[in-house]
Amino acid sequence: MRTLRILALVTAGFAYALIVLGAVVRITGSGMGCGDDWPLCNGRWIPSLDDLPTLIEWSHRLAAAGVSALVMALAATALLKRREPGVAGRGGTLRPALLAALLLVVQVLLGAVTVWLELPAPVVTVHLATALGLLAAVVVVAIRASQPMGPPPSMAAARGTAAALVMTAFAVLLGGLTASTHAGFACQGFPLCSGRLWPSVESGLAEIQWVHRLAAYALLLHLIGLAARFRKRGESPVAQRLAWIALAAAVVQVVVAVVMVLWFLPAEWRALHAAFGTAVWVAVVWLGARVFPWAAGRVWPRDA
Repeated sequence: MRTLRILALVTAGFAYALIVLGAVVRITGSGMGCGDDWPLCNGRWIPSLDDLPTLIEWSHRLAAAGVSALVMALAATALLKRREPGVAGRGGTLRPALLAALLLVVQVLLGAVTVWLELPAPVVTVHLATALGLLAAVVVVAIRASQPMGPPPSMAAARGTAAALVMTAFAVLLGGLTASTHAGFACQGFPLCSGRLWPSVESGLAEIQWVHRLAAYALLLHLIGLAARFRKRGESPVAQRLAWIALAAAVVQVVVAVVMVLWFLPAEWRALHAAFGTAVWVAVVWLGARVFPWAAGRVWPRDA
């Protein structure tokens, strides 16, 4: 299990970095840096890297190949160790590892379709959603391989965490859609959108950005309440700590967003915004993997 845990943690780290690099591709408009060729780049396996968009997109593809190798290695290792305790069966590491491999296949195909169709925003967003799901599956492998201990969580904790997962996914995916459509430039100022409580409906881009902001505000308030309720109800120390980590990441995310908007969306701050948004997702998934018995691979006494 130690090998699986280490491999899962390494894979999760690289998958996180790949999602952030994908955000850099969107932010810099480098998605067509290799043209509409796939898996080739501008008709070559090793393209000329004279221009920045090609360098960024090619780096993203190389990183994706590395993460693919890690995910497949994780699935293969789980298969090889399936006879060991805690690997196969209910609550084992095998199923989420195989799920990660399946999501990887879908992700690769979506990446190809995205390039062939020349980056339609809906497909790019689905591509991001699959990447988030893959990262979550790998995190669950790491949690199950660590054999978490502690008292069972309350049903209220599970419900609150489930809501946080849905809200985080919604906010992050809207952020990806905002970047893909460059909607951030249609909604300036903070905390209002170009000085309005609700933007005009001329292009629809301001609405995308504004709904993304509202989703982020709602998530922040929910995480504040979740962390406070965890402490009040005396949830496990691990769950409390993870709830506060998720809240801290969300606070930093909002601060970065404020600076980014007030400075008229510099690319560096947009990339940092994407990095902390993904970090919030990881923290909430990690919390969910500790709170939900089925995710942790643990049968609590009341479920026995």
